[in-house]
Amino acid sequence: MVKADFAAYAPLRHDDCLWPDWSSGTGAVSQRVHALATTRNGGVSAAPYGGANGRGGLNLGLHTGDAPEAVMENRRRVVELTGAPVAWLEQVHGAQIEDAGAVIDRCAGSAASAVRADAAVTDRTGVVCVVMIADCLPVLLCDATGRAVGAAHAGWRGLAAGIVEKTAARVAHLAGAQTSTLHAWLGPAIGPTAFEVGEDVFDAFIAAADPACRDATVAAFVERDEKHKYLADLYALARLRLEKAGVPSQNVHGGTFCTVTEADRFYSYRRDRTTGRLAAMIWLAD
Repeated sequence: MVKADFAAYAPLRHDDCLWPDWSSGTGAVSQRVHALATTRNGGVSAAPYGGANGRGGLNLGLHTGDAPEAVMENRRRVVELTGAPVAWLEQVHGAQIEDAGAVIDRCAGSAASAVRADAAVTDRTGVVCVVMIADCLPVLLCDATGRAVGAAHAGWRGLAAGIVEKTAARVAHLAGAQTSTLHAWLGPAIGPTAFEVGEDVFDAFIAAADPACRDATVAAFVERDEKHKYLADLYALARLRLEKAGVPSQNVHGGTFCTVTEADRFYSYRRDRTTGRLAAMIWLAD
């Protein structure tokens, strides 16, 4: 497929994306803060990376088996929507955080990145922090006055390793503020009725939990009939980690999606194995 073929596909529309609602909570978030999460719709990828109802798919993952030229066109469309350069990361399910502006400078504007990390932060305007997902939880963070933002890729390994608390601390530091001033948005992830895990995942979270949060951490796992199997609630676990970081519960938004069951909207590795990647993005504008 050559780039000229992409003209046959419908453009990426505003309503093809999710736009976080920061309006609830203890106070309004500055209009300088912009954020979105993509869905599987609005791109040029073909099946099995396609969109709903025969539309082109907005797969943003370069290492998924999709045609690279289609992925690069999808990334171009998203960058055009944000109006700013994007700090693409190579995610490794860890707890490494990078400065988004430095990632863009090091990659010289390339739409592909070899920077290995699972979170990005910035206090620069016109720099987009991004994490990609296909079941793992994206957590977007900002301070209420719009001085700094961050995005964290919180799969269960990163979540257990403290990626959310570490990213919140970095955003607060850049903003010159306390974590109690932060707002968070929990984007599309595998829901609590679909995320079956083994005892190793349960044990990892219990071992990492503070004594005061141990009971609530246990409650985020529902034991199944099968021995040593649980249904895990990533959203509940992330809320506990945000509370530990000092982010007020009333400032935590989102967390109502399920990438597995909402097949028309989201890619899901757990559901399909061969699939695309979504993105959650946050940036500051003047």
